[in-house]
Amino acid sequence: MDLEGLRVMGIDPGLTRCGLSVVQAGRGRQVLPVAVGVARTPAGSELAERLLRLSRAVKEWIDDYQPDVIAMERIFERGNVSTVMHTAHAVGVMILAAAERDIPVHMYTPSEVKKAISGNGRADKKQMTTMITRILALGEPPKPADAADALAIAVCHCWRAPLIARGAALSAPTTRSGVSVR
Repeated sequence: MDLEGLRVMGIDPGLTRCGLSVVQAGRGRQVLPVAVGVARTPAGSELAERLLRLSRAVKEWIDDYQPDVIAMERIFERGNVSTVMHTAHAVGVMILAAAERDIPVHMYTPSEVKKAISGNGRADKKQMTTMITRILALGEPPKPADAADALAIAVCHCWRAPLIARGAALSAPTTRSGVSVR
C-alpha cells in the first residue's frame, strides 16, 4: 500500500525542549523533509505556563503544516520520576491538540524508532543523527538532538504507515460480500 503524499508531524516530547518536525512520504521509502524545529519553555516557569506554551506551539505547527497524522515518542521510564511526569503532562497536551483537530496519533518507543532508522534498536544519538541526515539528504545534521529525534520519529511512521494501514484494513468489520460495514 503506497501512502505517497502522507504528511507526518513528528514530535519528540519534552517540557524544556520539544522536537517538532514535518515530513512528507514520497514514492516507496522516500521521505521529504518539510520543517524541523524545537519548542522551548523556561525551566523556571510554572508548569501550567509551560504546558500552555507547548500547546500553542504544537497547535501553530499543526495549523501551519496541516499534517495527516502525528507520530510521537512513547514515554519510557528514565529513572527520574519528575522528568517522566513532566514529559507525560506535555504528551497529554500534545495529544489533546491533535484530538481537537481530529488528527490521529501514533506512538513509538525509542527502540522502535532506532531500529527503523538505523537497523539497531540501541543506536546512540550520533548514529541516529547521521542516519536521519542521510535518509533525508539534509545539507547538515539537524540540531539540537531533539530536532533530529523528531525527524526520526516522523520517518519511522512514514515507513510503518503502509503496514498499519494494511492491518487496519484487515481488522475492519466486513459483511459476507467482503464490503466494509461501519
